[in-house]
Amino acid sequence: MQSLLHYLSYWDSALAVVLVFGGLIFFHELGHFLAFRAFKVGVITFSIGMGPKLCSFRRGKTEYRLSWLPFGGYVSGVGEYSDEVESLGFTQEEAVTSKPAWQRLIIAFAGPFMNLVIAWFIYWGLTMSMGLAVPLPQVGAIIKGSAAMEAGLQPGDMITAIDGMKIDRWELVPETVGASGGRTLDVEVKREGSILHFSMTPTRSERTNIFGETETAWLIGVQASGAVRYEEKGLFASAALGLRQTWNMIDVTLTGVKKLITGSVAADSVGGPILIAQMLGKQAAEGLAPLLLLTALISVNLGLLNLFPIPVLDGGAILFCIVEIIVRRPVPEMVQEWSMRVGAGLLIALMVFATFNDVMRWFR
Repeated sequence: MQSLLHYLSYWDSALAVVLVFGGLIFFHELGHFLAFRAFKVGVITFSIGMGPKLCSFRRGKTEYRLSWLPFGGYVSGVGEYSDEVESLGFTQEEAVTSKPAWQRLIIAFAGPFMNLVIAWFIYWGLTMSMGLAVPLPQVGAIIKGSAAMEAGLQPGDMITAIDGMKIDRWELVPETVGASGGRTLDVEVKREGSILHFSMTPTRSERTNIFGETETAWLIGVQASGAVRYEEKGLFASAALGLRQTWNMIDVTLTGVKKLITGSVAADSVGGPILIAQMLGKQAAEGLAPLLLLTALISVNLGLLNLFPIPVLDGGAILFCIVEIIVRRPVPEMVQEWSMRVGAGLLIALMVFATFNDVMRWFR
């Protein structure tokens, strides 16, 4: 029985990977598809999945296809990859090459933009259904030899005030302690219904931030317990909070990329498809909400990655359109062709490097 449950857990993880990746790429391509339609560009094929065709149907001039490989998908616009137009039943006016550069720019941008919108919808929906998760200022682990341990703080203590400032969420604890400058603080906690006061002098210590960097800060040596409370939010408040959370994830992602480029974050921290699959499997086992939160983060990363100005990505097409708008003539086809080859080589190298990192993590 345990063996059966073990194998079922693997199938659940695999299903989560297929649904998340397949769903995010579907919505990415749907963004391009809707932009094609908005600018009256003919669509030859809209495929969910890649590889050989599993089944399909035709509506108007467009074939809607379900393909065997669940990872990926594509939308093929008229004139996008070949000069065939009339032979496919379309007119020259329906070819993407007949559209002005600003319309082609929007078409390229629509896919990544849809990924950001999907992340927003996920954050919005979770906040609407569950409420806003606010980490409680409850003490979890206490570092040995720290000011908190010497003062007598215990796991489970609820920090209610620091130097008279009310503390109602965990973020205020490191923020207030960090701004102390090392002066002795009066920390008020609630323990089993009683209010207690402790004097603590923060020490300048090292800690690791979300990017894996070591930084110094004033600390009292406590960690969050992970307990949260949920604050009920209405439709519009949830939408605003979802938008803010999406922006926060964009900011964190771009900051991480910047730190990788500057070398302040080690290159071996880059993860590939194996790491992502492992994370999805883990979150799927913990429940729907954790899985959706990770899906939103992956969607933000997918959208931003496609906006990088690298040929073969949407960002490369956007770059070509911007150059065309500025110089008022298209980028020469030879330049586009060679830049596409270079871009494809860079992406393949990055994928191989990320996968190598994933494999090496198994041996660490």
